[in-house]
Amino acid sequence: MLKFAANLTMLFNEVPFLERFEMASKHGFKYVEYLFPYEWPADELAKKLSEFNLQQVLFNLPAGNWDDGERGIACLPDRKAEFQESVSFAIEYANALQVSQVNCLAGIRPNERNDEELWDTLIDNISYAAARLQDHNISLMIEPINSKIDMPGFFIDTFEKAQTLLNSVISTNIKIQFDIYHMQIMQGNILRTISSNLKDIGHIQFADCPGRHEPGSGELNFENIFQALDTMEFQGFVSAEYIPKQDSSSSLHWLPTLVTNI
Repeated sequence: MLKFAANLTMLFNEVPFLERFEMASKHGFKYVEYLFPYEWPADELAKKLSEFNLQQVLFNLPAGNWDDGERGIACLPDRKAEFQESVSFAIEYANALQVSQVNCLAGIRPNERNDEELWDTLIDNISYAAARLQDHNISLMIEPINSKIDMPGFFIDTFEKAQTLLNSVISTNIKIQFDIYHMQIMQGNILRTISSNLKDIGHIQFADCPGRHEPGSGELNFENIFQALDTMEFQGFVSAEYIPKQDSSSSLHWLPTLVTNI
């Protein structure tokens, strides 16, 4: 049986963030994730998880100035010291929240830098983060994100680039975070890619495409996708990371119907 998680950054936006834990629990979720925990005290978040019997399964390393358009700093040569500090900060939160995996956003390519320099920086930073996290039994995820619509210029924008990074770092503590929405935009062949590379994939997120809304709103057949993931015996979490077309509760029509069929 697949382990479905709710992304609280995108779902249940009808209520303030700290109230979304209760909403997720009421709708039957046992697992949650969200982009960043750092705005709130770790003990306050841990209390919410405990109160509603939830397990947090993922969050991102600090990603620079998000409001100013930054989407990660791991590939930026001038930000290495900041990146290393961010790893320590993430470890504090992961330990407090009992989270066993964190995701790293590579960042947007600066026009004034060449790709070789960016790759070298990224490999160094990922090697550092993987080793530090492994000391705390925390896995590191690397996420390819589409550069066509959502994040123009994102440095790791295809599954192949993520695999190249994976193979360039000498560590057993790194996996790929596979976002079905982003990879459908960049290259398609979702199930073939997952089944052929299952050993490299540690976490899956999903939204329909186009639009990044709930299953059934676009072109993807999620009944087939979920059944295939179940048949593959995917062991990681499968997280709903989509923007509801209307309200979150209505958008969850897929949860009792598709999930009970696998």
